[in-house]
Amino acid sequence: MPVVLQLQNAHKRYGEQELLRGASCALADDQKVGLIGRNGAGKSTLCRALLGEESLDAGDVVRSRKLRLGYLRQHDPFLDGETVLGFLQRDSRQPEWRCGEIAWQFQLPDSMLDQEVRELSGGWQTRVKLAALLLHDPNLLILDEPTNFLDLRTQMLLEEFLRNFKGGCLIVSHDRSFLQRTCNHTLEISRGQLTMFPGNVEKYLENLAERREHDRRVNAATLSKRKQLESFITKNRANANTASQARSKAKQLKRLQLVDVQGEEAVIQFSFLAVDPRQGTALRTEQLAIGYSNHEGRQSTRHASAGERNVGSPVASQIQLEVEHGTRVGIVGDNGQGKTTFLRTICNSLTPLDGNLKWGYGCQVGVYAQHVYTSLPEKQTVEDYLHDQAAPGTTIQQVKDIAGSFLFRGDLIEKQIKVLSGGERARLVLAGLLLQKHNVLILDEPGNHLDVETVEALADALCRYQGTVLFTSHDRHFMHRVATAVIEVRDGRVASYPASYEDYVYRVHKELEAGLRAEHTVRGTPSSSPAAGSRQLGGREERALQKKMKSLERKIASLDNDKKTTQAELLTVTSAPEARALQEQLTSLSDEIQQLEEQWLEVFQVLEG
Repeated sequence: MPVVLQLQNAHKRYGEQELLRGASCALADDQKVGLIGRNGAGKSTLCRALLGEESLDAGDVVRSRKLRLGYLRQHDPFLDGETVLGFLQRDSRQPEWRCGEIAWQFQLPDSMLDQEVRELSGGWQTRVKLAALLLHDPNLLILDEPTNFLDLRTQMLLEEFLRNFKGGCLIVSHDRSFLQRTCNHTLEISRGQLTMFPGNVEKYLENLAERREHDRRVNAATLSKRKQLESFITKNRANANTASQARSKAKQLKRLQLVDVQGEEAVIQFSFLAVDPRQGTALRTEQLAIGYSNHEGRQSTRHASAGERNVGSPVASQIQLEVEHGTRVGIVGDNGQGKTTFLRTICNSLTPLDGNLKWGYGCQVGVYAQHVYTSLPEKQTVEDYLHDQAAPGTTIQQVKDIAGSFLFRGDLIEKQIKVLSGGERARLVLAGLLLQKHNVLILDEPGNHLDVETVEALADALCRYQGTVLFTSHDRHFMHRVATAVIEVRDGRVASYPASYEDYVYRVHKELEAGLRAEHTVRGTPSSSPAAGSRQLGGREERALQKKMKSLERKIASLDNDKKTTQAELLTVTSAPEARALQEQLTSLSDEIQQLEEQWLEVFQVLEG
């Protein structure tokens, strides 16, 4: 485990904010390290210092002679008119066959190698940059927020790449699920200090909570002992017979020291304004077609993701949907398929190309868009903006309470918007949304630029909210917690997904595996025959398969409940035999659930044709 990059006694200050205060860490060429910390804690500054792009006020960055450092660039490194293959060859100076071999690992099809890179969506461009990164044969990668704006499929490819990568990694991410799947060490930056833990992020946070609780208990016992000693000394120091005992107790009292408990940082806590629960249909679409007409294509697509700019023709059509009141609907699909276009259409930011869209009676819709925080009034203060957003009748104290819950406290409420970071602007927009009374929320990537704690607080608030929510997110943990229903945007259609978000993730994972296997087969055996075409199902056969799917879903749900009950029992038992029996039962349930899920996927794939 040779150390290839070290930070030694580093100090870095911006104005009054001290980001690094005597911080040190060491990175080996076989460790995969997840870097976590609050917004503004100094994660990006640390990465730039390690890369040599930013100088320290004091301290050293020590690089081993064996270090081959690679980093995922956030900026656009492409030239005008440059093809994928041309960029890979120019950037790496590797031959064409080698570039094609690495491109295959990221499922970049041969037909795409001759396309202009800048014509691709953001997700595909990230795949190209990852391929270029690997061509340099690095032994340590530094990745700053690599999952931002990546769809689920590309995230899975990136995870697979990082798990199989032989070198070390330092990964900055607000997505705990991603860190959990890719990193075996955790580095936290907090109050200018760096703490390395030999375990993944979930184990680190559990260990941190346990240590804090242990230290609090030790301090409570120390305070109790201190009180007893002080009482004994007070009663006995004037008595000649017990004065020597009192002096002895006084020495004990001096030796008692409180443990310095690492205080938890300020956390965001908020709730959306209470709304009356409603029943019935909140949103209905009939033969809806979405996309960009010729006259609005150039202006309206500026904020759409690349690949959704299908000017003059529909992105999706024949959309028949019903969303019930109280449902929290996760909108899923690959980048460029039309998720943002669909959300912009239902919130009247885009005009439907065809068909009808109807909101239920009394629906009051609030919108959080991906890029809204880039168009905030720069000269306004935080407080001015919140007052402007607040519903009529909102008091000054209510505005200050909401601002404080989003960590805009004291003098921070007077900060001008132009000096706020991306994360602070995103929090400000959310705070403004809370001051308005909506019973329907449309949220397009609400977790981007928010730190882990704020995303958790948002998930908690949405789970308590009794209105209707339609949202997109690339954060799997957030999707898993919030979504009670799923709508998939894929191949020109928008439809309700017949199962849960977990099933959707499982299906995408299997499709990805099958695609990799198929690519490998085609490359390895060019003469292999193509797969037989799919057969059209009869009506009776289709109904039987749908019935079987529902039956499997009920069995999976029942077993999942049994699994949760067994897990809860396992936490309470004290004897080893009981624990072993419950663990065996838990393993058996997990295996049975996996088998049923595989059967469900087979049925689903037949129905999908």
